[in-house]
This record gives sequence, structure tokens and C-alpha cells, in this order.
Amino acid sequence: MKKATLILILLLKINSTYSQETSSYSIYTVAFYNVENLFDTIDDPRSQDDQMTPTGTYHWNSKKYNQKIENIARVISRIGNDIAQKPPDIIGLCEVENYSVLSDLVNHPELNLYGYEIVHEDSPDDRGIDVALLYRRNSFNPTSFKSHRLLLFDEFNQRNFTRDQLIVGGFIENEELFVIINHWPSRRGGQSSSKLYRKAAARLNRRLIDSVSKINPSGKILSMGDLNDNPIDVSIKHNLTSTTNRIQGERDLINPMEELFAKGKGSLAYRDEWHLFDQILCSENLINFELGTLSLWKAQIYKEPYLITRKGVYKGYPKRTYVGGKYTGGYSDHFPVYLLLLKKKE
Repeated sequence: MKKATLILILLLKINSTYSQETSSYSIYTVAFYNVENLFDTIDDPRSQDDQMTPTGTYHWNSKKYNQKIENIARVISRIGNDIAQKPPDIIGLCEVENYSVLSDLVNHPELNLYGYEIVHEDSPDDRGIDVALLYRRNSFNPTSFKSHRLLLFDEFNQRNFTRDQLIVGGFIENEELFVIINHWPSRRGGQSSSKLYRKAAARLNRRLIDSVSKINPSGKILSMGDLNDNPIDVSIKHNLTSTTNRIQGERDLINPMEELFAKGKGSLAYRDEWHLFDQILCSENLINFELGTLSLWKAQIYKEPYLITRKGVYKGYPKRTYVGGKYTGGYSDHFPVYLLLLKKKE
């Protein structure tokens, strides 16, 4: 593991000499964003989306919907752009209602020049929200995808319908990469009473990772999502077996977000406490740097001033679409997170 640690230090040094050295590397941005209730205005009788309709609680109409699409497109177009000089090559999303809203998003003027394609499957979630993957077709070449159902039951043995876990396999240049998009069960009802659901989600995610590793030992894996737990919580540390940058077991995942969380950084706030529920974990072979291979550089939270509430009770929080039932025209209650990956050019 000394080798891996030295390599990480070497990669960090690249950051300090960025202007001179980046021409020797291809930089890929992989991001995740909980876009908070990206619903269309049409009532879907199969789901509990009534409040996000013109006659619903939020009086959700075309004007507000179009503003929401514009806001999210604007954010996506800027994630990692200051370094990579382009928007994300791959971005996972959650809290999207259907394929239609994703199509409106990638076709917005902020994004339509970048050639984004969509991978999406409907989930059985009660609220009608799904996970999805967007990718730039000149960066990532998908070869497979599959949606995996998370079966949960409450204390009365009643089914708790939630989001699927979406796994997409493909290639960046000549390297095989698998990306899993998650949105684990929320803390509704309390962290303690709901943690069993997130443990179950972690176990399903672990099985998917182990299955990929067995079939494609050289394949690189990224697992991302709104996990509704922090990097140090048991579902991630134990059930998903994550670590920071020191591999302790052959099944460990690297979680670069844990270091950010230790510094007090978060992607959302609740009762004046910051949480880092939005995370991107990676397989060990993304830090075992070899010349010419795709490798982890660093993790970031995209927290630009325009995404932050300026005043009031929620000053400093993410600027969301509704606050206390009042429309504010913001973005989301989460900040996006992203990884920068490097590959030395031939």
C-alpha cells in the first residue's frame, strides 16, 4: 500500500503544477447530483406526484418546470469546468420523474451542444422518482445496463417501494468502467428506525460490485448516489466496506468523500448540521496508478455562490426550489459532488 499512497501524493502534486502539466493528461469528470423533485407537470396516477402538478400543493406549472430545467442544466454545464474545461463526462442523477424530464434536460441550450445521452429505467418508488445516468457520447461508450430492484418490507411485512440501483457498463477510451447509480432509502421516521433499509441497500450494492469484480476483474467501478448516510455510518463503512486511501481488505472500496466529511464539508444541511450523503466510491484499481491508465485525482463538492441561500433562516444552505412551501426558484437541497479522473496521454 506504500506504492498506492505515494502515487496519490504524486497525483496531488499535479494539482500544484496544473497549468504546466495538464496538457499531458486527459481529464474526465464524473459527477452525481440529487436534483430534488425534477417532476413534469402531468399527474401520473401510478405515483404520489399530486403535489407537483398545477392543482397540487406546490402549484407546479410549466413556467416553474422550465425554470427548474434551466437551473439544473446550468449547474451540470459548470461542474468541473474550471479544471477539465468541459462539463461532466458522466453524471448520475436522482429524484427525476421519468425519461421525458431527462430528455428536456439534455436538450436544453445549456447542454445540447455537449452530446449527452440518457440511461434510465423506471423504478417502483411510491413518489415516482428514479435514478438515471447521463453521459457524453464522445467520452463514454456504454455496452450494457441493468436496473436492480431493492426489495424492502416493513415491520408489518408490507412492501416498501423504493428506487432501483442502476448499473451501466462501458468504456472510457480502452478502459472498462462500471457505474452504479444509487438513491438509498431516506431517514424519514428517524435515522435509527430507517437504518435497516439503508443497510439492505448497501448489501445489494456490495453484491453488484462483487459480481462485476468476479466477471470483469480488471474493470474499474464507481458507485455513486445519495446514500442518505454519511461516509462514517455503518451502512457504508461496514456493509459496503469502504475505506479512505488505505486498502485493508481485498473487497474494500475507496471513499474519497470521507476525507471531505472529516473536514466538516457537506452536500446538504439539516438543522444547522452538514451531512455528506452524496458520495462517489471507487474500486482499488482506480488508485493503483499505472502509466496510461485511468486513475483517481481528487474529489470535490460543487458549491458555487449562486447555489447558496444568501439570507434568512437558511442562510448558507443549498438554494432549493421551495422553502416552507414557498417557491424560491432555486436549484436543489443538495450540492453536486464529483471526481476528477486522470489518464496520461500516449
